Amino acid sequence: MNLVVVADTAAWTALLLALTAAAGLSVYTFLRPRPLTLWIAAGCLAIALIASASIAEPARLGYAPLVTILAFTVAVFGGSPAAATALNLAMGPVAPGLHGGIIVSERPTAEEQRHGIVSGPRREVLRGGLTIGVLERIASTGAIIAGFPEALAIVVAVKGVGRFTELEAPEARERFIIGTFASLIWACAAALVAHFALR
Repeated sequence: MNLVVVADTAAWTALLLALTAAAGLSVYTFLRPRPLTLWIAAGCLAIALIASASIAEPARLGYAPLVTILAFTVAVFGGSPAAATALNLAMGPVAPGLHGGIIVSERPTAEEQRHGIVSGPRREVLRGGLTIGVLERIASTGAIIAGFPEALAIVVAVKGVGRFTELEAPEARERFIIGTFASLIWACAAALVAHFALR
């Protein structure tokens, strides 16, 4: 048996096993957030990425849909726990607002500051982040798998413009940047697995 064929078979086996494990762990962590399972899913995703990059020939007809579905599953479901974990590491846990956003205090007016008021009324910002994140990861993953990574700039621009008015509070800006980067990095890693395997 040819050494290249053996190496390719081993790479495909590692890819499919690791990507399947990453998909299952991503869905589980999405439904029941556990940092340990997220780190294991990240390790499986890294193995799948390395295996897909080492494949000599593109996916056979039967493997292409399976790899694509698994990569989308990892990207969409694993991105939310990845963003939450990154935010907890960077800023500590924050209790979500009624609509899933964060509660920030508005700046007091000059009149309120003269009367000794140090914080203005509180309001919820970055609402709907879970849904927006899922849509962002679907678009990003699809763009990379389709071979159009330039679309990532459009995804980030649309998200930034849509959130622009909510980013006046420093904590909202920091959470937006950290969460977006963590979510996109996770989605891009999952999409690259499929891109390398299908090339």
